[in-house]
Amino acid sequence: MPIDLAEALAAHPYPGRGVLRCRTADGASAAAYFLTGRSPASRARALRPGPDGTLAVAPTDVRAHDDLRHYPAVRRGGGRVVYGNGEQVATVADRLDAGLSPLEALDGLDYEPDPPVFTPRLTVVADVRPDGPTWFGAARRGSAARTATDRLFLRLDALPPGEGVLLTTYRGAPSAPATGAPYLEVSTPYPDAAALLDRLWSALPPAYRVAAAVFDPAAFPEVLLRHAAD
Repeated sequence: MPIDLAEALAAHPYPGRGVLRCRTADGASAAAYFLTGRSPASRARALRPGPDGTLAVAPTDVRAHDDLRHYPAVRRGGGRVVYGNGEQVATVADRLDAGLSPLEALDGLDYEPDPPVFTPRLTVVADVRPDGPTWFGAARRGSAARTATDRLFLRLDALPPGEGVLLTTYRGAPSAPATGAPYLEVSTPYPDAAALLDRLWSALPPAYRVAAAVFDPAAFPEVLLRHAAD
């Protein structure tokens, strides 16, 4: 049986970044992206809507662009909405615009070059039709002795109200984060998108909260945002 989203997040002392695709209790289609941070540089970020209809992770102070910290988090591509935790969001959207299928667009990605953690790259391609499919891709490092990228794919078809799928980059203690589970089936029995954002935000560890966004892929770039500085 799916675990409640808030309980799933509360079980992770440091979840890192995460992607969620779900339906709320009223049956509305919803997607979410959130980020937490341990270092001052990781916490000095915000989700900013762009003039080109994107939602980007941008610095809130004066610092140089960092490919691993600053990136387009949500973007349209090929009539779908792509969201995830890095520059690969733009790559996947460009591939969809070029006519590739979601599975082809998600293939060939690699985990982040940030030893010793080797953060997974998590990417979601969401169909904008009410019962359209969603594709998840996770590019993860292999075992300690194997540096090859494991590429995991999941196709998610029509969800019932109050259910969803969650992926997070990490699990475990903030001092030594480990790669998160490939995916978790979660329950999202919240009345609407605003309540979903409230529950998601309250479940994130307060000391590491940075930002979170909830949106209906069909209505993007309309989005509900929450920031630690709010």
